[in-house]
Amino acid sequence: MNPKKAGKMSWRLTAAMLVFVMALAGCGANNTAPAATEKPQEQEGAADKPLEKVQVVLDWTPNTNHTGLYVARDKGFFKEQGLDVEIIQPGQSGADQMVASGNVQFGVSYQESITLARISGVPLVSIAAVIQHNTSGFASPLAKGIDSPEKFEGKTYGGWGAPVEEAVIQSLMQEKGADVSKVNMISIGDSDFFTAVKRDIDFAWIYYAWTGVEAELRGEKINMLYLTDYSDKLDYYTPVLATSEAMIKDKPEIVKAFTAAAAKGYQYAIDNPDDAAEILIKAEPDLNAELVRASQKWLSPKYKDDAPRWGEQKLSVWENYASWMFEHKLLEKELEADKAFTNEFLPE
Repeated sequence: MNPKKAGKMSWRLTAAMLVFVMALAGCGANNTAPAATEKPQEQEGAADKPLEKVQVVLDWTPNTNHTGLYVARDKGFFKEQGLDVEIIQPGQSGADQMVASGNVQFGVSYQESITLARISGVPLVSIAAVIQHNTSGFASPLAKGIDSPEKFEGKTYGGWGAPVEEAVIQSLMQEKGADVSKVNMISIGDSDFFTAVKRDIDFAWIYYAWTGVEAELRGEKINMLYLTDYSDKLDYYTPVLATSEAMIKDKPEIVKAFTAAAAKGYQYAIDNPDDAAEILIKAEPDLNAELVRASQKWLSPKYKDDAPRWGEQKLSVWENYASWMFEHKLLEKELEADKAFTNEFLPE
């Protein structure tokens, strides 16, 4: 959720997944994640205990979905687990490909893209849900009067051309007896939500925690139609922390250490949203500080929400969303959902 391009959805990355998963299925599915190639640093105060160098790649530019990782790094939680963690941004290929190919040990991903990857034989595994419930939905300026999915008829949607966009819109409209063919769908490229709705679209798909909160700060009132208000099957995990099957098989102690520290970082952000926001702002000074603070306050309670612990994932959530994708012909076969995620590495 780039603050300058707010409103970009994970679906753009999911569309990119469709391009690279086939290549990875052939050449990357059996890759073993490489061991750290640099000489480990020594932990302060423990000269005889080396730190394992690890990288985690973000899905997009830094934002409050990532706060727990910055907290874990900058408050020393990763070091407590024996890790020297570098947070990096994705290249052109995207975070999922970097993790699946073994170039990076961990990444920020999404249930939808991991589902697509695994269907194509790419061995990505979700190890923690960053946010317990889907906070995305369709947003539009209040003045446009789009307060229910049937009012998408005759309107222009701005997206990125992924098949799933039309499928989700159709799913919501069917609940209201409306016709998706009456929606004009266009690509908005790199335009952010606020620019696009003033120029050539009526509604777009956003995460409220960033774009919705920014609308509040701007004083621009919007209608927000959350996916979870219309279908339980669309209450999927987005984003998640992911690794490869090779990491889980060959370096489970590193996966456990990383997940434990990340969990501590996100729990800190849950308990201390104001301080957590300042950690992110200090680490990434180019971010809009006012937006980070407001977004963090909105999002922190939602990291864990009603789950028994941060990061917990349910098999039913993975099964429900995969079945929805299969029903809408977005998957060529059914997902083995129990292999797509694990709670094994979460601290008790």
